[in-house]
Amino acid sequence: MESSSFISLFDPTGTGELLECLPPEAPEGNVEYKLKLVNPSKSRFEHLVTQMKWRLREGHGEAIYKIGVEDGGLLVGLGPDEMKASLDTLFLMAEKLGATTTILRERAVDGNNRKAAEVMTLDGSDRWSFPPRPCVQVLVRKVPDDQQTVEVRMAVLGNMDVGKSTLLGVLTQGCKDSGHGSARLNLFRHLHEIQSGRTSSISRETLGFDARGRPVTFRHCRTPEEMCDLSTKLITFIDLAGHHKYLKTTVFGLTGHCPHVAMLVVSAVSGVVGTTREHLGLALALEVPVAVVVNKVDLATTQVLERTLVQLENLLTGPGCAKVPLRIQSQDDAITAASTLSSGSVVPIFCVSCVDGFNLDLIYTFLHVLPPCNLANRDRLVQELTEFQVDETFKIPDVGTVVGGLLVRGVIREGDQLWAGPSEAGAYLPVQVTSLHRHKVPCRVVRACESATLGLVLPHGTHLRNGQVLVGSELQAPVVQFFQAQVHVLYVATAICPGFQTTVHIGNVRQTAVLVAILGSHSLVTNEKASVMFRFLRHPECIHPGSRLLFREGQTKGIGLVTQAFSVSAAGPVQFLT
Repeated sequence: MESSSFISLFDPTGTGELLECLPPEAPEGNVEYKLKLVNPSKSRFEHLVTQMKWRLREGHGEAIYKIGVEDGGLLVGLGPDEMKASLDTLFLMAEKLGATTTILRERAVDGNNRKAAEVMTLDGSDRWSFPPRPCVQVLVRKVPDDQQTVEVRMAVLGNMDVGKSTLLGVLTQGCKDSGHGSARLNLFRHLHEIQSGRTSSISRETLGFDARGRPVTFRHCRTPEEMCDLSTKLITFIDLAGHHKYLKTTVFGLTGHCPHVAMLVVSAVSGVVGTTREHLGLALALEVPVAVVVNKVDLATTQVLERTLVQLENLLTGPGCAKVPLRIQSQDDAITAASTLSSGSVVPIFCVSCVDGFNLDLIYTFLHVLPPCNLANRDRLVQELTEFQVDETFKIPDVGTVVGGLLVRGVIREGDQLWAGPSEAGAYLPVQVTSLHRHKVPCRVVRACESATLGLVLPHGTHLRNGQVLVGSELQAPVVQFFQAQVHVLYVATAICPGFQTTVHIGNVRQTAVLVAILGSHSLVTNEKASVMFRFLRHPECIHPGSRLLFREGQTKGIGLVTQAFSVSAAGPVQFLT
């Protein structure tokens, strides 16, 4: 199961065999190779600090330093004195930037395979041998100045009754499950969910990690404010429904909440059944990196567990996925998987039990090291004009209207005036932001790529709906009824023709659309691609060219990309209405 994209001190097959060379150091990214950092001059030290600052920015607050490795990737290792001096220098560099350091792992390089060495010893077989020398991997973390913590959003997918909510309850509460679902009760939002034991809505739970990499759960703190104060990194879990009946809600959670990573939970007893394949396909279609957790291993025999793992590996290596599965059996495997997950070619597989706590420490290690993915354009998006996606709306007594969602671009501050829409008539109405909350904690500012809840003051008699946006007054927000998209039909029983109606998901937009025309063809069948024209059936929406599109109706499903969006106003740009 080797992969050219692997960056590991070990053979990715899990045999423990040392690799003598890594891929050459990349000028971009958050990984830095250093042979040694022994007594640098003042000017050299300042250069190293500047370099660390760059790596931290590339990793959005996290950088990986590999000491004892040449720039070309050759593993050389260092002697004890040189390694101590190098680590002392690295700690001083981090301290100057206000960053924290955590040694992730230390492994010895076999000296007999090195071309040169300063120290040699004579063993009993009358041949010269080089003593092993260690290479060390260090995680450097600094919360960006414009953020309170480093945040990773993780969507949790899988068929019903595989233990998704129970797993999240155990991870975030820090307590094992009773075997009867006691850990999941805090995650449910509705009475019928508690009674049936099945998730039907989207819920969010938070897990923190402190500066030393220890998990911060609600066993260690009582309030979200305390968790945020104790944590330098937060994992926001988005718990999604597994029953096919709630598939629209699950798709909305993937498209609207924009997770960085997806965790696919599979039962060790039942294996790949139900909506598992469909959930995996949705994550792959949206290009979200995937990690697999095989749950309930305490209920499965060795033969049944192995059958499930082989079934998973066959699915992941098949032509529809073409991924490299990696069974996680040690802390080193978990660190390797976290550092390579963003490449998209590797899918780690964890085997855990929520009842006896088997291998839960490996998941904690993986989440601690896991960097935020798909944030390459965040600095540019912060500079753009404001656009906030409305995913949920609430009416709270003595507070008023509260909306939850994701800030796609720009910055929102308390007291800002924004424009909400489009309404059914295609209008944008003025609203004022009265309060901001992130992770259930009040804040003053929200920046691009961050999720938040906003308290709003609306004009009398107006209401907001899911799928609308809040935009800055300068932004010429589109009001789109017709749009063109390049689509790929994944499956259809017969054929798709003009007049076909389907539920379309574009970001936080979820609405029935009519297929108006197929350019260059009269119909579409499975695996065909074409440029098509859609019309929203009920009311216009705010969408942009380049947005990803998912559509489904019954067994029919497809993916695509919006290529053109046509404004309702044919006379010119849409004007804001007051």
